[in-house]
Amino acid sequence: MSAEAGEISDSPAGGLVRRVRLPNDRRTPAAARALVRSVLEEAGLDSLLNEALLLTTELSTNAVVHANTELDIEVRADATGLTVTVTDFAPGPVEQLAVGPRNESPDIGEVAERGRGLLLVDHFASRWGTVHEGTGKGVWFRLEGTTTGQTTAAVVPAVSQEIEGGTPSAGALTSLLHVSPERPSEDGLAEFAAGLLAQLARLTGAAGGVIRLDRGDGGGRQLLARYGRAPRDDAETIRVPLSVNRPYAGELELDASPVGYAQPLATMVAERFSLHLENDRLRRTDLRRQTWLTFLAEASELLAQSLDVNLTMALIPQLVVPRLGQWCAVHTTDAWGHLQLAAATHTDESALPELHETLAQTGPDTVLARLEEASRLGTQVMLPPPAEGFAVPLVARGTRLGTLAVGRHHRIRHDTDEVAILEDVARRAALAIDNARIHDERHKVARTLQASLLPPTLPRVDGVGFAAEYVPTGSEVGGDFYDVVPSGADSWIVVVGDVSGKGVQAATVTGLVRDVIRILVDDGKPMTEILCRVNKTLVQRGGGRYCTLAMASVAREKDGVLSVCLHLAGHDRAVLVHADGKTSFVGEGGTALGLLETISSPDAEIRLQPGDSLIFYTDGVTERRRGRELFGTGRLRDAAGPLAGYPAEVMAARLRSTTINFSVEEPRDDIAILVLRNDA
Repeated sequence: MSAEAGEISDSPAGGLVRRVRLPNDRRTPAAARALVRSVLEEAGLDSLLNEALLLTTELSTNAVVHANTELDIEVRADATGLTVTVTDFAPGPVEQLAVGPRNESPDIGEVAERGRGLLLVDHFASRWGTVHEGTGKGVWFRLEGTTTGQTTAAVVPAVSQEIEGGTPSAGALTSLLHVSPERPSEDGLAEFAAGLLAQLARLTGAAGGVIRLDRGDGGGRQLLARYGRAPRDDAETIRVPLSVNRPYAGELELDASPVGYAQPLATMVAERFSLHLENDRLRRTDLRRQTWLTFLAEASELLAQSLDVNLTMALIPQLVVPRLGQWCAVHTTDAWGHLQLAAATHTDESALPELHETLAQTGPDTVLARLEEASRLGTQVMLPPPAEGFAVPLVARGTRLGTLAVGRHHRIRHDTDEVAILEDVARRAALAIDNARIHDERHKVARTLQASLLPPTLPRVDGVGFAAEYVPTGSEVGGDFYDVVPSGADSWIVVVGDVSGKGVQAATVTGLVRDVIRILVDDGKPMTEILCRVNKTLVQRGGGRYCTLAMASVAREKDGVLSVCLHLAGHDRAVLVHADGKTSFVGEGGTALGLLETISSPDAEIRLQPGDSLIFYTDGVTERRRGRELFGTGRLRDAAGPLAGYPAEVMAARLRSTTINFSVEEPRDDIAILVLRNDA
């Protein structure tokens, strides 16, 4: 607790003076008592401890509860007694109170009732009065001691809880004010309330009492604590409302007649308990808001993980039910502006068909009509029975995507915090749906563009097998491609390439390389010239991107052997699979295209006997990762050997499956595999 304190100084009479400013806080009465206790110990006035702590507690508590401002406490001690002044800074006039001698009446109930705090001050103080300053107003009291000029150690006797002469003692009232809850919990608050009731009943002689509390959660007013017998309906009782903020409400009822000091003591206990109840309300509110913040964070994380439109819409009702409602439905707007049910759930699965029927009903007073109103107006609307609840629009980036409807639990209405949370969930859900739609749209565009860069089909030739497999990754277009271009009677050009990078620019360069190769093949250019022309084109128009290429001319000879002339422009070597299952790497490395003005591209002559196969691939195969481990060329070669004797289509499909199953992770790069087989 922060406090602004002055120094202790000697008063003109040789006493002590201590001043302190305390904040408007529930811990202020305890701090005020500590200040008075320390001054009494220093001044040797321990005999005044009980009365001083009682009156200080009462005045400081009243200042916290009613003035709702900071307060100044001044404590003066001299050889004859103690003076305490409590000043607050609340605006408005001060009640005119007469300053007079101590009340000598044995019955505290005979004192004029001007507020419980002043009643106690008038009863126990030797003198008291009010102060009026420019910025504040307050009350002071004086307690006369019995000490002499020579300070001695005083022994404070044990305080009896008995009521002598029909009047509660200072010790009994101090004990009542010092009852505190042991822990901030439901059980601790109930035990604290029961302890206060027990103390109050002993002081007033009441047969029993109850404290009832309504927390505004739809459960109504509930019994929080009880002592003795419950107050009878036909008996005269004392009822004191609890001073708490909404949505809390409650009262203390005491089975005693409102005479003497019973009424002010009941009021004192009610105000004392109200302070702790307000603290409990604030604690619960804080915990609830922390819970909602955690819920929103978890909901956002779950929604962000899904980029599938249907999965995202199915996830939203599962997040809402049952925490925020009994049922939930998500409707989306179609191309014509009509709402279509996308997903719905209910706490009771057997009630889900009935919910679907209710949501499908049409007419002016149906749920669907209210949902259309919420979507059209972009505001929250209430839903009519039997599906009571409310609906909020789903709006993202200025576009109305649909509605989120939530039905309330039976006998429990949504409070303002829950409505705000649902609106927040709707905003996050709308963004998640919109992001998923954008991702789906980009994915479709990428797949369409990728498909345009690949041949729709490969040539079907008797005795020669061509087969390819392609695995794209992500929502961006990759630079991997393959092609088989007829170059004459019984001759073909086989191409497998990989343009650096991803995205639209990489796709543009891929299309450029593929088209240039096709044009030059149609013109009958030799492969060395084709490679040089492609390199020159990339240097001039490639935008800094390069391309690795495996290009082979395939010609079928009269004896059924396939003659292959292979050029590798910075590309991985092809795998030769013989009919007996033996494998080897073929080809010599050359210069990648688009990096240098001139390139070198040595060729390799290969003769494919009947049953032999030649496998081309991109680095998406060999660089497939499993943690830090790569698939590599060795595993590719080992996987290709057992496939000898299978058709080209089977070989390509098996190699694709082996590569994908190497790791549970999504492929990081496009995978392209092309198999050439001599089926003669």
